[in-house]
Amino acid sequence: MVDEAGLARRLWIKFKDDSVFALYTPFFVGLASATLDSHTFRHFVAQDLHFLKAFAQAYELAEDCADDDDDKAGIRALRKLVLQRLQLHDKLIRDWGIEVPDEGVSNDAATKYTDFLLATASGKVEGGRVPGKIATPFEKTKLAAYTLAAVAPFMRLYAYISNEIQGILDPDDNSHIYKRWIDSFSSKDFEATALQNEEMLDKLSVSLTGEELEILEKLYHQAMKLEVDFIINSGLPIPQKDVVPLSRVHDFTDCHLTILCDFDLACTTFDSSAILAEIAIRTVPKAETYGSETQLVRLSSADLRSTWDILSTQYTEEFEQCVETIVTSEKVEGFHYEDLCSALEQLAEFERQANERVVQSGVLKGLNLEDIKRAGQALILQDGCRSFFQKIVKYENLKSDVHVLSYCWCSDLIVSAFSSGDLNALSVHSNELAYDESVTTGEIIKKLESPMEKLQAFTGILKGPCRSSEEEHKQLTVYIGGSVGDFLCLLQADIGIVIGSSSCLRRLGDHFGVSFVPLFSGLVKRQRQLAADEEGSSQWKPLSGTLYTVSSWAEIHAFILGT
Repeated sequence: MVDEAGLARRLWIKFKDDSVFALYTPFFVGLASATLDSHTFRHFVAQDLHFLKAFAQAYELAEDCADDDDDKAGIRALRKLVLQRLQLHDKLIRDWGIEVPDEGVSNDAATKYTDFLLATASGKVEGGRVPGKIATPFEKTKLAAYTLAAVAPFMRLYAYISNEIQGILDPDDNSHIYKRWIDSFSSKDFEATALQNEEMLDKLSVSLTGEELEILEKLYHQAMKLEVDFIINSGLPIPQKDVVPLSRVHDFTDCHLTILCDFDLACTTFDSSAILAEIAIRTVPKAETYGSETQLVRLSSADLRSTWDILSTQYTEEFEQCVETIVTSEKVEGFHYEDLCSALEQLAEFERQANERVVQSGVLKGLNLEDIKRAGQALILQDGCRSFFQKIVKYENLKSDVHVLSYCWCSDLIVSAFSSGDLNALSVHSNELAYDESVTTGEIIKKLESPMEKLQAFTGILKGPCRSSEEEHKQLTVYIGGSVGDFLCLLQADIGIVIGSSSCLRRLGDHFGVSFVPLFSGLVKRQRQLAADEEGSSQWKPLSGTLYTVSSWAEIHAFILGT
């Protein structure tokens, strides 16, 4: 088993988001749904021969570079596995139930990867400063490590994709046309080969310097990007209708895409309330320097922290008690939106009382606006969040707008968090802090305190001040969130995407008949329906009772925009 803390594992985790863009391609959604055109698939697998030959040649060069006899034997064993697969290539394809394709020529995307791999194995490493004639054993060993780094993501990517697909298929269904291909790459044998390559990479990289490890990392990432590019541009157009990416398969000629999103723990890694409290605690001395007219009586730093800890603990405990009270009532059968709305009224009153306690405590008193803005600008958003919004607002031929709906107490914090990267086009809807000049008074100007008020804001955005009833129906809405406060908006959107792992959201959803479906699995199902030409299967509709779950912004990006 590969070392969880080993270099190969760390590199895979660091660049795993790239693999999501391969998984969410029309090719693999079609393959998983068994609707992929067989001619397209045959052309795809025909490229395997070119990859296998390149692997065999690269391993041969790497073996020659290895200094240690054990390392040479390990690389030789990897090359032997590749040669065996080459010999069995046609038989494997027949076993998959596919007509053996002509080898043909390597397509451009495949050639870019194989050329890169062989150039790396030959010592043509950009930035690597490898001399024309390699004199020392150490210099040769370095090349062996670089070569395995260029191979590793190829194997890991195929193992990952095939296992993701395997996980959503019925294990007892043998009618899937591509089942044997999926079985082959999700098998224990293929996983063992991928691990063997990664373990050898870990071993060869132990003696590399920091600069050399940086080069190796770049090679790994470049190999990953080239392989993803091959999957995206596999050579033949895919004739079937597709469900991904949304921006290309949905007709936006006369339709508007509206993206709505929560902020706390959907965009951020920390709750904004804790950030504002921390600003208050750390800036107590600074607040005392203001003039007498604006000077506010504030708690000491220690008292502020103690008060905030009490408020935070009380909120968490009472919120969980409130949810527990709801889910202990009689569970309904099927999806019941109206019953869910009634239950959320209890949470609405709880949120109002919690906010009032914060105001009465004085913890938000005396914060300087510039400190809040600086904190927002320094706020670390979840990986992929900022780049997704940057692409959306710049995407040509797509009429879209983006709105952030949040319980956050301070819209200035949110605006500042999105102030960089040309994201001023985002509209922010949240509560606000009251200021006396540029210092907070401790009061909250309350606008969004409950799921119902979020839904009112959601509905108001869709209607807009100048939109007719006909224009309202020419919108496709996507809501992204993960808290209980997002529940009604998630369900009212055409597509509701849950990011994160709120146990309270799941418990309430299960109680009122809401289905939580992994996004990739849901897309595969819709692809089957589209291929079967089921009536209305291509239409996204609100109040379906189904929400789609993701674990990263990369999934959202891949689904909506593709690469």
